[in-house]
Amino acid sequence: MLAVVELGGNQFMVQKGDIIEVKKQDIEVGKKMSVEAMLIAGVDGSDVKIGTPVISGSKVEFKVLDQKKGEKVRVFKMKAKKRYMRNRGFRPSVTQLEVLSIA
Repeated sequence: MLAVVELGGNQFMVQKGDIIEVKKQDIEVGKKMSVEAMLIAGVDGSDVKIGTPVISGSKVEFKVLDQKKGEKVRVFKMKAKKRYMRNRGFRPSVTQLEVLSIA
């Protein structure tokens, strides 16, 4: 089964066993969390259920694998012909999740 879920303001298409990285969630490593799905479909595209905005009674379970920092994001500012340049960067906090089940 495929499911579309919204976590941290972003939408992810997931299957059982997938590992995804989302914006930081306030859950301890090793704990489980569940979210309602926005769309559920069979792998071949059959049996599609679409929510408005979520499917009531649906449940996608995740297990928190890790809380870590993501890849560095560069923030570069420049004003043409003024000799103004700023180059900064930061590493956002991310949560790594594994999909346990889709119902």
